[in-house]
Amino acid sequence: MTTQNAITWPERYLPGTGDNFVSNEVVVKGLSAAQVWRFLTDTSEWEGYYDNVADISFPEGGGPVLKDGLVFSFGTFGFPPLAALVTEFQAPADGVPGRLSWTAKQDGAPAERLDVLHAWLIEDLPGDRVRVLTQETQIGQPAAVLADERPNPMLNGHQAWLDGLINAARG
Repeated sequence: MTTQNAITWPERYLPGTGDNFVSNEVVVKGLSAAQVWRFLTDTSEWEGYYDNVADISFPEGGGPVLKDGLVFSFGTFGFPPLAALVTEFQAPADGVPGRLSWTAKQDGAPAERLDVLHAWLIEDLPGDRVRVLTQETQIGQPAAVLADERPNPMLNGHQAWLDGLINAARG
């Protein structure tokens, strides 16, 4: 029997407590967590495999490779660039899953205010397989609007990100 790891959630962003929550996962053969991790953590690669991200910048310097505590910003889902902060960063290692999380916020009037936690977990599985799980909790009126759309654009957008990430890692 194999037990799979789970994302670590701060209380504020616990799934089901915000205005929109999505979960996407792929398990594929022939890739390692390290191969996928490189394309996830190097933001200079994102626009090459995911068309729903733009205007990536590092207002306090650093980048393009993410690391714990790094401040960055990016545009996605038609929102102006969101201010983001890497809150968890653990590269995958033997028997240890890769973990990456960031918060992203947009201030303004209540109709514009958004607060999210986007989390990733990448782990090697037996049989030359890798599992990539991404989940996001969103808080705010824009998130509630997205949650009411069918299909949920966040669910489809994150699936496109996963698919692009896997294809990029495969080369």
